[in-house]
Amino acid sequence: MSITMTAVAADHVRKFLANRGKGLGLRLGVRTSGCSGMAYVLEFADELGADDQVFEDQGIKVIVDPKSLLYLAGTELDYTKEGLNEGFKFNNPNVKDACGCGESFNV
Repeated sequence: MSITMTAVAADHVRKFLANRGKGLGLRLGVRTSGCSGMAYVLEFADELGADDQVFEDQGIKVIVDPKSLLYLAGTELDYTKEGLNEGFKFNNPNVKDACGCGESFNV
């Protein structure tokens, strides 16, 4: 399974990378955190690790380490605006439960 992104998310990442002036793409991962166990990590990627998986969607490279891919396979990255809040949203089919604040999840 792959990692995909909506057109809106791809546009935002493209703008962020252009403003930054460098970068291969976006690194997506997970870390142990929060009340439900795991949290998403997003950062710019300037280089690839030896075991990284690269998914390209809408001209944007999404880079995922093998450990995180176990929890992220099939995820769609979106960018939403809800009232005064805006940010990336993870449509992850592997999530079994999430905390009330939306900051962490478990599979």
